Amino acid sequence: MHLLRQLLLSLPLLLVATAPVPVIVLRAEVLPFVPTEFYIADVVDQRPVKSAFAQLMLRPDRPVEAIDLEGGTGPAIERYITLSLRRNTKLRPIVLRITAGRLTETPGPRGSINGKLELGLAFDVRREDENLSLISYAGNARYQRPPGQTDVIEKTIRQSLNEGLKYLNNFMNKQAESYPALAGGLTISVTDVKTRTPASSDTVFYDPDRALTWDDFRAPPPPNNRYAAQIMPGVAYEGHSVVEKGKIKVLLKLKVFMIKSQSWVKEVGHNDYALNHEQRHFDIARLAMERFKKALNPDSLSLNDYNSNIQYRYIEMYRALGERQQRYDAETIHGINQAAQAHWNRQIDAELRSFGY
Repeated sequence: MHLLRQLLLSLPLLLVATAPVPVIVLRAEVLPFVPTEFYIADVVDQRPVKSAFAQLMLRPDRPVEAIDLEGGTGPAIERYITLSLRRNTKLRPIVLRITAGRLTETPGPRGSINGKLELGLAFDVRREDENLSLISYAGNARYQRPPGQTDVIEKTIRQSLNEGLKYLNNFMNKQAESYPALAGGLTISVTDVKTRTPASSDTVFYDPDRALTWDDFRAPPPPNNRYAAQIMPGVAYEGHSVVEKGKIKVLLKLKVFMIKSQSWVKEVGHNDYALNHEQRHFDIARLAMERFKKALNPDSLSLNDYNSNIQYRYIEMYRALGERQQRYDAETIHGINQAAQAHWNRQIDAELRSFGY
């Protein structure tokens, strides 16, 4: 018991629990900043080797001893942060991952003891039940102490941890409004490409004020095809995103077009009735893109995976478009069935009007 008391007196920041094994206790303090963009929601110990945090020279006549933080590295750091950093759960939840944590002491000059701390922290934001990586922090430090004076051990760990939290706070204050992973909402801005291309262009973009003409059908008719004409319509989208005022803004350009060099007409097909049939193929493509546009409800898109969400809706639209084009040709017999053609004309016109065309 006498030896145990002597150890406690010489190590004011190391405690002894029920077993005679000292531990490092991090002293709670009020940090000099209050987070306004985040709170620490969880602390996870992800060190490759979860051994005792420190290897300390407690007595010159003994080898280094493995000394851990009180309760283990993860719980000790989490407890310290909980007591030292104000926590507002209405802010963004941050997960702190301990990727490295080890303090090693070695003999120094003239009987002193050298200490080396390696602390690695990684910070993730938790959004939609996923952890998104933000930044990492390396808090390496060194000290030299005389035997018997151990205050610097806890202080070095605590200061390095504080610097990591300060680093996170500065990052969040600067990046909260513009960093994609920190965005808290999503908006979509859609532009329909209606560029009037010159006559020499191979592309005609859909424009309700510019109907197709036979001059748009430039490909030579295939010799063994029994139909009078064929259009090659297409749909596509392109886009990018920016973060403005803490929200992701998705900017999309939607394209409905036909390719002149892949669209053809035979001499026998040069009439208004046949041209209308081909125009309706073009209209059907426009309607498909309108439905795609309508499906892009920001509330139905994931902040973490909105690109995949949009792509999936596009693929679904494209599949439905192909099926409807085939059904249109099948029911009208490629325009031969005039009654069916008239029915489709009315249906397509009504749908176009419903979308403002």
